[in-house]
Amino acid sequence: MVIAFEWYGCLLLLTGMAGSISQRTDPLMPPAPEYAHSIRLDGDIILGGLFPVHARGERGAPCGELKKEKGIHRLEAMLFAIDLINKDPDLLPNVTLGARILDTCSRDTYALEQSLTFVQALIERDSTDVRCASGEQPIFAKPDKIVGVIGAAASSVSIMVANILRLFKIPQISYASTAPELSDNTRYDFFSRVVPPDSYQAQAMLDIVTAMGWNYVSTLASEGNYGESGVEAFVQISRETGGVCIAQSLKIPREPRPGEFDKIILRLLETPNARAVVMFANEDDIRRVLDAAKRNNQTGHFLWVGSDSWGSKISPVVQQESVAEGAITILPKRASIEAFDRYFKSRSLSNNRRNVWFAEFWEENFGCKLGMHGKRPGSPKKCTGLEKVGRDSTYEQEGKVQFVMDAVYAMAYALHRMHRDLCSGYPGLCPRMSNIDGKELLGYIRNVSFNGSAKTLVVFNENGDAPGRYDIYQYQITNRSTEYRIIGHWTDQLHLNMKAMQWASGDSSVPASVCSLPCQTGERKKVVKGVLCCWHCERCEGYHYQASEFTCQLCPYEQRPDQNRTGCQPIPIIKLEWHSPWAVAPIFIAILGILATTFVVVTFVRHNDTPIVRASGREMSYVLLTGIFLCYVTTFPMIAAPGLAVCSFRRIFLGLGMCFSYAALLTKTNRIHRIFEQGKRSVAAPRFISPASQLVITFSLISVQLMGVFVWFVADPPHTIVDYGEQRTQDPENARGVLKCDISDLSLICSLGYSILLMVTCTVYAIKTRGVPETFNEAKPIGFTMYTTCIIWLAFIPIFFGTAQSAERVSHKFLKVQFSIEYVFFFSWN
Repeated sequence: MVIAFEWYGCLLLLTGMAGSISQRTDPLMPPAPEYAHSIRLDGDIILGGLFPVHARGERGAPCGELKKEKGIHRLEAMLFAIDLINKDPDLLPNVTLGARILDTCSRDTYALEQSLTFVQALIERDSTDVRCASGEQPIFAKPDKIVGVIGAAASSVSIMVANILRLFKIPQISYASTAPELSDNTRYDFFSRVVPPDSYQAQAMLDIVTAMGWNYVSTLASEGNYGESGVEAFVQISRETGGVCIAQSLKIPREPRPGEFDKIILRLLETPNARAVVMFANEDDIRRVLDAAKRNNQTGHFLWVGSDSWGSKISPVVQQESVAEGAITILPKRASIEAFDRYFKSRSLSNNRRNVWFAEFWEENFGCKLGMHGKRPGSPKKCTGLEKVGRDSTYEQEGKVQFVMDAVYAMAYALHRMHRDLCSGYPGLCPRMSNIDGKELLGYIRNVSFNGSAKTLVVFNENGDAPGRYDIYQYQITNRSTEYRIIGHWTDQLHLNMKAMQWASGDSSVPASVCSLPCQTGERKKVVKGVLCCWHCERCEGYHYQASEFTCQLCPYEQRPDQNRTGCQPIPIIKLEWHSPWAVAPIFIAILGILATTFVVVTFVRHNDTPIVRASGREMSYVLLTGIFLCYVTTFPMIAAPGLAVCSFRRIFLGLGMCFSYAALLTKTNRIHRIFEQGKRSVAAPRFISPASQLVITFSLISVQLMGVFVWFVADPPHTIVDYGEQRTQDPENARGVLKCDISDLSLICSLGYSILLMVTCTVYAIKTRGVPETFNEAKPIGFTMYTTCIIWLAFIPIFFGTAQSAERVSHKFLKVQFSIEYVFFFSWN
């Protein structure tokens, strides 16, 4: 490589291409072609400069048409900054800055060739074998020693040049290169920049997309370091933070074929929901993408988010304003330098001979021709040299002028502090700075801190990057004009004025760019595999509620989902109400039974000593009437709202009334059976047939029931429960909890079991006494009563366990028991 550099440097010197620009007598004549490749200003310290003075050439030509703003404006900004520094008595006193400025022609390979000029002084040459045509040893012009380089513009050019400059330890400060790749301090350790890297820009653009509510976007990049690195940074940050998915990531080739941009638009339309398109593309590609969208009738469909290459430029949107309407663009925060405007407008062919490309700019800017050697052979108009910038042509300061001046000043401040440390009190350059060490200078550059040309702080981080400061624009069309309007800014975080935004549809609401619409309340997202921003909405069914964005959970057993299914609410608790039809019927029957029983009791009391009452066994009749009365009274605690007292009464009276009735009937039938059986064997009366004995036997049988209830109270004290299972329907809206006493079906049957035993025993005796004489009219009705009662109980038990559970089942129980009691009551007294 050293041999190649030596050969190339010798070649440049021998051909005279590295010579300084000579003075010309004719101010209207363009510079000689052999000197038109660079600008050289003498000085104690020489800075290099790389500017895209010309566009990339076509058909093999290295350079194309002149770039008036990106080339000439920026180049003049460096010259202007050097002039100001040389005039400043406080900055680098007694030290003059010079410059060697080269044209990169917007091509990285060409810029690499040009940048070899900067390292000529650092290449050791062996000229012993070099001879002129006359055989004499050549005299080499001493090349300028470049201490630092300002530039380049394009990231691809800066990357190519940085790889060469770092080998020779020449610091480089770029005014426009924003590729994140250049932040790698291990590969580009001598590279710095006064513009923020695209990693900041990518974060700002992601924040914009997020603020808009767009979670499904496409990306579009121009092939090259700037576009590809910018998109890569955007995609990487979006993956790390989440919330934004990339529908498609397309690339624009360096040399696009005819119809390439139409294909890109059609590709973008393959994901129509991804309306937002994040663009890291150069100015020409942006213009051609918008033109293709217009040709394909997609005006208003795409929501463009442009990087700083779009910024607030007019050229990309000329004649396609409607397609670009609503586009959100980003641009490093900057300001117009009024002093530069005055300087540039004062430039003319006579006072700006140091700029070898100014004559070409003059022709291009004023649309005229300078003599027979002019660059515009077809122009009918001849330049007079009296034209004035801003008066005879439009003028607007190029956006990166501020950063060019900041880059030059950063180099100057670093040299100033280096001079102060190494040459303290020494006028001009001291011997220690006669050969400036690039690595030492780099340390001073990274530590500079000053207010730049736009009064903003210029500093560098450990990677040589400037802090991220951006203005956010939206391209808006109003009735009077089209303009880029500032809608916010980004400095570490986004500040966006949503009210200032305007969309093509005329609607103030932000257009959508989402893969799937938000799910409704009570629905969960079922994410499409591999695409987090695309999902299907599934409703939380049954007793499930929406626990999170992606999950449904089952409500606790005693709760059900609310109306929106976003939470749970208690299931309503019900009990048997007095006005319920299931309660009215038993109450009505119970009242009739109580009245009838009371009437019979009163009648018996009134005729207590009559033969009929005495013959019927009035003592046992009163016991039987008491049992019937208790059965009717039990209706009311069965229907009353469950509580401790009510549940206690239910347990006591549930089987007690029937126990009274069946105990009395059993005692009666047993007495009749024993009397007739004894009569068959002897004329003597059997024992325990007196009324007192009958009462003792009856109450002994009843005491067994009371003892069982007492044991039940001790083993399981009465309490209430809410049964959520009886009415847990498939539709949670109909679910109810039933408030009831904690009496299980088994406990109920056990409580009635003793009464059933008495009933069965009584039935057995009724069967045995079926053959009594016809004149004894009490045994047969009792027998018939027991037969029907058994049939009722046999039907009641399977129906009771097989019927559906309901809140009114309490009345069902009582009604079935009640019917059996009615039979007992009716047939016992006929």
